Amino acid sequence: MNSVSKGSDMANSYLSDETITRCESGSKEEKVKLSKDVTSAWSDIDTFAAAIRSGKTSWEEISPDDMDIRLKWAGLLHRRKRTPGKFMMRLKVPNGIVTSEQMRFYGESVEGFEEDVGVVDITTRQNIQLRGVTVEAASTIIAGLHALNQTSFHSALDNVRNIVGSPLAGISPTEILNTIPLTTKINDMLIRSPDGTFGNPRFANLPRKFNIALSGGDDDFSHCNINDLGFHACKSSEGELGFNLDVGGYMSIKRVAESVPLNLWVPEESVVKICESVLTVFRDEGERKNRQKARLMWLIEEYGVEKFTERILEEAGGKEEGGFKDRQEHVIRENYVRQEILGVHAQDEERSRVGLHIPTGRLTRYSCKAIADLADKYSDGEIRLTVCQNIILPNVSNSDLIALEADVNLIDNVDFSAGLIEGNVVSCTGAQFCGLAMVETKANARRVSARLEELVTVPKAVRMHWTGCPNSCGQAQCGDIGLMGAPARKEIDGKKVAVPGVNIFVGGKIGENPFLQLEPRIKGVPLDGEEVVDVLAEILVKDFGAVRR
Repeated sequence: MNSVSKGSDMANSYLSDETITRCESGSKEEKVKLSKDVTSAWSDIDTFAAAIRSGKTSWEEISPDDMDIRLKWAGLLHRRKRTPGKFMMRLKVPNGIVTSEQMRFYGESVEGFEEDVGVVDITTRQNIQLRGVTVEAASTIIAGLHALNQTSFHSALDNVRNIVGSPLAGISPTEILNTIPLTTKINDMLIRSPDGTFGNPRFANLPRKFNIALSGGDDDFSHCNINDLGFHACKSSEGELGFNLDVGGYMSIKRVAESVPLNLWVPEESVVKICESVLTVFRDEGERKNRQKARLMWLIEEYGVEKFTERILEEAGGKEEGGFKDRQEHVIRENYVRQEILGVHAQDEERSRVGLHIPTGRLTRYSCKAIADLADKYSDGEIRLTVCQNIILPNVSNSDLIALEADVNLIDNVDFSAGLIEGNVVSCTGAQFCGLAMVETKANARRVSARLEELVTVPKAVRMHWTGCPNSCGQAQCGDIGLMGAPARKEIDGKKVAVPGVNIFVGGKIGENPFLQLEPRIKGVPLDGEEVVDVLAEILVKDFGAVRR
């Protein structure tokens, strides 16, 4: 059985009468959440799995409200359209810190599934997704995760998603603040009951999903500007450690919104408190009927930025109580150059961090085991995930670098070095598994980037983000170049026919002074063949200083 809270509290018990009334006339999802509390998923998954194993039922007989909605509270997202009866299982990996034991377990968890379905993905939230999972396997996997101090609970639908932090936390010479302890504290506040077991109903019934990111320094590897709460490390004028807070960033099919700054500085010790405050206001007052408007930014706009700041400080007990200050001035360090993630970089005189390229973030059962073995051998069993879907091995002895490179070169789907285009590709799941995606992304991303490496050389890294649909899980608006699945037409045998295509965005920025490119430069470029390659090569030459080979 799973290490699940056995308390009597349910998610709906934390909702006010007024909120319940709004839920009753709300969206389908709200009515499903009221008809049977979503916390039931934490024990129902064991019941369903046992019944299927004993032959008493099948997944087809499980209520669609459970199969397709409530089980998301256990981290299980049914892929009914692409792989019926199988789930994507999303985990909680705060700050992207993974142990070798956990990485090895991910590979073992998908061993019983078909190889083309049972895969492991690193996501754009420093997270892990297991694919091909069945109901009967899920219960066992969850128990295994809990034994390794990890969970899949609270990871989907109307929950706070994985807490993102700096992948260089504690090892960057330029960081202001180490985000690892804070991401862990926020995560534990959200997912652990008072007795320490997994499953906390307090914020389990939010109006929609909610994203939190903490940046430890100027580089902002966490992409705070597209999170509901984005904490930017900044010392106060008195030298105290803390964060300037931006709020409301998100991406969706209807709207993409960059976060807005609050006149608020949060001391390190009050970060969890302000998260609780904002989540309480969002839970109690957020939209429950129109799910497109059930994100934090809409509530901020309803209040106005100044009034919203006053409201969350009131919920937190007041400005003085939490040691909050007005937004503090932060001057970016002199001669600032954004640090690189991939490659070998000095940590100290004797050790280096090594960023390894994982093409499109896709791991197999074999590469999971191989990476775990590398971590045991070279980085004290520690692996760090990045929002760009790669990994870092920290604390590698400089005397081991040659041996590490030789070992990495023996592993499929892991690269010790990669081209400036191929090494900076980000991709959502695409049509292989996602029923919303209009195009296959991961295979095309690898094909196109490899072809571009053959055609041009670029003077610096070019970030190319692929997303299968306007929901933009691949964050196309953030990329130097973004490709979004879209309708296209192509002449075949003298006739214009509909084919898979992409809209191409150019000019998104991350880090200091981020910028979201909301409008595509070119629409409806056919994805198959060389046409998209030719268009991208021209953009690389014109906008990024590429030279044709």
